[in-house]
Amino acid sequence: QAELVESGGGLVQAGGSLRLSCAASGLTFSSAVMAWFRQAPGKEREFVAAIRWSSGGTYYSDSVKGRFTISRDNARATVNLQMNTLKPEDAAVYYCAAKKVYISSTNYHYPNLYDYWGQGTQVTVSS
Repeated sequence: QAELVESGGGLVQAGGSLRLSCAASGLTFSSAVMAWFRQAPGKEREFVAAIRWSSGGTYYSDSVKGRFTISRDNARATVNLQMNTLKPEDAAVYYCAAKKVYISSTNYHYPNLYDYWGQGTQVTVSS
């Protein structure tokens, strides 16, 4: 069975950085999309960033563009999210998601389209 396991969350001061990782197993990525979402308690699940596995093409939400970078490591079958210049509003549980087949970048922000989800990793940003 496919598994996604996030790691790297923690407590950071506003303006600081964190690097999240998502380790994937039981998946192929030649025609897949990997993404990061986040969700604060009582809030809607929010798209953060996505990467097309084959090409490495990336897509970001407006709220994180220029601050966050999503990348892939084919050898380790991992997807990373480098988060810089963190803001208190970035605090949330961050989830890794995987889509088995191709979807357009115009659909990346729809969480219901993804096939697999990790357990989440907590990111806390202090003022």
